[in-house]
Amino acid sequence: MSWVSEELRDVDLGDERRNRRLVQIVEDLAAQPNASVPQAMRDEAAVQGVYDFWSNRRVQPEEIVAAHARRTVERMAEHATILAIQDTTELDYSTHRSTVGLGPISNPKARGLKVHTVLAATAEGVPLGVLHQTVWARPSNRAIAKHRNIEEKESHRWLESLELTQNLMPPETKVVTIADREGDIYELFALPRSQNSEFLIRAAQNRNTKANPMIAEMQPLFAAIRQVPVQGQFRLELHRTPRRAARLATLSVRYTQLWLQPPAEKQSMSAICVDVILAQEESPPTGETPVNWLLVTTLSIGDFAAARQCLDWYASRWIIERFHYTIKSGCRLESLQLQRSDRLHRALATYLIVAWRLLWLTYEARQHPDQSVAGILSDAEWRSLYCTVHQTIVPPVQPPSLAECIEWIAQLGGYVEGGDDRDPGVKVLWRGLQRLHDITATWQLLHPKSSDCSQTGSILIEIGLDSDTTLSSCSTS
Repeated sequence: MSWVSEELRDVDLGDERRNRRLVQIVEDLAAQPNASVPQAMRDEAAVQGVYDFWSNRRVQPEEIVAAHARRTVERMAEHATILAIQDTTELDYSTHRSTVGLGPISNPKARGLKVHTVLAATAEGVPLGVLHQTVWARPSNRAIAKHRNIEEKESHRWLESLELTQNLMPPETKVVTIADREGDIYELFALPRSQNSEFLIRAAQNRNTKANPMIAEMQPLFAAIRQVPVQGQFRLELHRTPRRAARLATLSVRYTQLWLQPPAEKQSMSAICVDVILAQEESPPTGETPVNWLLVTTLSIGDFAAARQCLDWYASRWIIERFHYTIKSGCRLESLQLQRSDRLHRALATYLIVAWRLLWLTYEARQHPDQSVAGILSDAEWRSLYCTVHQTIVPPVQPPSLAECIEWIAQLGGYVEGGDDRDPGVKVLWRGLQRLHDITATWQLLHPKSSDCSQTGSILIEIGLDSDTTLSSCSTS
């Protein structure tokens, strides 16, 4: 059974034929994530099938996401601490003028869809899957009123996602919700939380605070934390982004406990006790913007080690940016011309699984490099990969490690060991998988189950490959 069949084993789209079609679509797209839909599908019937599937109003994209989320929760249960990373992105379809059901996005001249995602990851930064995803089109006449109720604002998505995460989380697992400054919402801080639910959010609002709830004196948050003396320094590895190069940053760290005061228009709400961490970069490289993170958390920061742990976890927020990048650039979702937004929503739910798997392969190979690739790549995939990279026709008896295979796939995609990136990234991986798909297809043609080494050697000689030195080893295999 393929990993896709296992991932979607209990999906219910109302008809078993639709369930099977979904598995086939994800298998084809995952094998060639960067290919166009006609290129990725296994035959002409499959091409028509995927477009019919995305056009079918009976297919509920939420059920596709829910089936994947159930596997995500199963993976979460194997870990004591999980990071639930929330973020919002946009899908830009401005060039698709005939597509209906779109709305304005951040660029006032553009049209598209808004997407809010909750991505679960291990404490070490390996993505385990999507817990929840919301897709919507903004109305063209959307009123922007600062004093609307939270239920009327787009920011309510953050509260909905936290509540759903708490309902899904295994009771033995601590889940830390992580968000950037867009998640600095007082109602989110005040939301009732289960015992094993915490949050770690970068502050955007300079809220009033008190050092003690019993005193009258208040101070703005930014000023209050800067009055705390530096309690330590450490070096944090920063990922490369479109705005900065990868580097080691030396951070000075302050932390304390404060009471957040409710905004003036929400005085009926209670003050909230939080721990606050300020990390500021010392001597950044010339031309680089220094790191300046002010984090608000419900986690207890009793010492410098706890503060550093929170900063490491917040640095893992970058994973969800890579996830959205993979969907848009790796899976080329913004290139789909599907005429209606509901079709795009179904395509997004389908590609979501493909993008997660790509990202999981990338980070799992870094965290657990020595595990066997058996069960992760098919036998035909790792054998054809090994023989292509090593210029041999005889694969090893035992499967190689995951890290070795990921590096070989990345090499097919243009990765050069010792270049700017220490580890292969997701971009060279999706390029490499495209080539691996073709290599594996050829391997399967040349290696029917009944063939032996002499037959393989004859075929390879006929197509012009030199097998003189490698066929001699067949007698021992």
